[in-house]
Amino acid sequence: MIRRDSPQVPLVICFIVLTVSILSAGLLFPDSGIDYLVLVMANCLFFFMSLVVFNMQRKAMAHPNPNVFVRSVMIGVMIKMGVCLAAVVGYVLLTRPDFNKPSIYISLVIYAVYLVAEVSIVMKLNKSKNA
Repeated sequence: MIRRDSPQVPLVICFIVLTVSILSAGLLFPDSGIDYLVLVMANCLFFFMSLVVFNMQRKAMAHPNPNVFVRSVMIGVMIKMGVCLAAVVGYVLLTRPDFNKPSIYISLVIYAVYLVAEVSIVMKLNKSKNA
């Protein structure tokens, strides 16, 4: 369970807000041509990826060698890009003739939201310590 003073709270808030927004958009605009199940799955994927990478970066931030943090950021970016690429390729291969391009584009926006939240949390944590 995540405590209120935990640095992961903004990620959880992003997840809740995006999930509610996606589900309510699915109810309000059912004939919009967007696959809302893909958006919910992408939201869950990005949330869990952000939690894993954030925890990895937070551990590296406590290390006395600054190169460890830089490596963790680079590895986190590689993990995210690899998982995103695999998810998109898997989705396209599974639904070959009629995959939904707007859902993929909206998923990229969701990725950007999580990226901004994660970077802002890491910057805030870096300011609070003797960096």
